[in-house]
Amino acid sequence: MPDIQLAYYVWVTLLLLGAGVAWITNFFALPGNWFIVGLAALFAWAVTPLNGGEGINWQAVGLLAVIAAGGELLEMVAGAYGAAKQGASRRAVALALVGTIAGSITGAIMGLPVPFAGSILGALAGGAAGAFAGAYLGEMWKHGITDKSVSVGWSALIGRLLGTVGKLAAGAVLVVVLAVRALS
Repeated sequence: MPDIQLAYYVWVTLLLLGAGVAWITNFFALPGNWFIVGLAALFAWAVTPLNGGEGINWQAVGLLAVIAAGGELLEMVAGAYGAAKQGASRRAVALALVGTIAGSITGAIMGLPVPFAGSILGALAGGAAGAFAGAYLGEMWKHGITDKSVSVGWSALIGRLLGTVGKLAAGAVLVVVLAVRALS
């Protein structure tokens, strides 16, 4: 029996480490919360809970999927609302999304001079700057009005930051729920 328990806890440890890495990918405008749900589904399929406990089962995976969907919805609404509040065009919203991804990757590569968290903070700052740049360029391309383009850009930047914070919070809840279920 102890070998089975040891193996289970090794798998739980790997699951939680993977979930932590997946959570970090949210900083890079990637679907980290969905990676967590996928890891949980793989775990539910492959690993039997100890002592007949519930552990990570398909009901838990469903709960995690609902939380992940809520985080995605929060991110989308915050980002779109920020730009739309200033009357952004569809082109500005689309370019803000492209700018977010490009800025996140660039920011992660360049990083910030902060020990241990420089790449993550660089990705967050780069994503926000990319949202601003994309929205600004989209509005300038569409309307050519500088003041409106700047307003739309700032709104996209703030919306992106708030959306990312919401998605990160949802991801943290996912990791906690995953840990509690796996260890129960």
